[in-house]
Amino acid sequence: MKNVVILGSTGSIGTQTLNVIGRNTDKFRVLAVVAGSNAEKLSEQANLFHPEYVGLFDINAVKNLNLNYAPEIYAGEDVSARFAALEKADIVVVAITGMNAFDGVISAILHQKAVALASKEVLVSGGEFVMNLARQNNVDVLPVDSEHSAVWQCLEGKKSSDVDKIILTASGGPFYNVHSVEELKNVTPEQAVRHPNWNMGKKISVDSATMMNKGLELIEASHLFGTPNVDYIVHPQSIIHSMVRFIDGSTLAQISAPSMELPIQLALSYPERIKTKGFEFNFDKQLTFLPPKEDIFVLPKLAKQCLKTGLGAPCVLNAANEAAVQLFLDGKIGFADIQNIVSEVLQRESIVKLDDCAKIKAEHFKIYDKVLADYKIILSAFI
Repeated sequence: MKNVVILGSTGSIGTQTLNVIGRNTDKFRVLAVVAGSNAEKLSEQANLFHPEYVGLFDINAVKNLNLNYAPEIYAGEDVSARFAALEKADIVVVAITGMNAFDGVISAILHQKAVALASKEVLVSGGEFVMNLARQNNVDVLPVDSEHSAVWQCLEGKKSSDVDKIILTASGGPFYNVHSVEELKNVTPEQAVRHPNWNMGKKISVDSATMMNKGLELIEASHLFGTPNVDYIVHPQSIIHSMVRFIDGSTLAQISAPSMELPIQLALSYPERIKTKGFEFNFDKQLTFLPPKEDIFVLPKLAKQCLKTGLGAPCVLNAANEAAVQLFLDGKIGFADIQNIVSEVLQRESIVKLDDCAKIKAEHFKIYDKVLADYKIILSAFI
């Protein structure tokens, strides 16, 4: 029986993690759940699973908890780090959006808890530091992203020296069929979050629509699997989740129905697999592969450049994007402005080496706050 801590339990990945646990109560037990401010949904989850610990980032939301039992309750910005360090915890599912996940990941690693990582921004901004720390503490960082889970499965038992290239697949998002950036200018947040294949949270859905999600995943994959040879291809059906090409020309691909619950389940059960129905692919669909449109969706190209530049470039990229997406969801900028802001910030900012936790977080929030404050000035370069 594994004791599971879920950081970000009320979001899409957190909710689906609880679905997996609910089907496998003989294998997993919810030890702790953490949410931002959604006390109502957190109460529903806690009343169903009865974790020993219930936490909220927002201190003011505690009064809205409505629990039918008496767990230990904690609120505050350090709640993720605190719960990730719980002595009874076996695995910490990190499903918090953005860099707010960073403290929980670091705490879990330092306390030698396995990390099931859905928050790709942690490895984008601090991948070298985080993965080195995980190796030093002999901690498994297990991918929950469908693409990285696919690569992980394809690489199992293989020698790293035999790998030629990792090829991630991208659905293309809801706007792949447009022919110019001009067609993207009037996209609304409601349109951007409607993904054709996946049920995801708002931020990652917008990232998928801009194709930045794939750019972030390229950087994440490079750190997770220790190779710079990472690229992507558009595969609208989201059936092949990623591929690995080996030095002899052979390519392995992982195929399953598009559901996040399968990679979540695999990360939780590792090194075992659980017999499950519903994720099979029945080979009743035509599978297609299309070239990326990096002349329209420029963010993956910028991500590849940042990966090559190294140092703090991916951190700047991630922070600028995180702020720009928030501005878009708040109705302050247009959809096409997201990539304009990220591109301009990368031109303006000095790239410095980030070699510890404090520097990574400080750089991220410096860029994030600067974009929120100065977005009109930044966008003036495109008028």
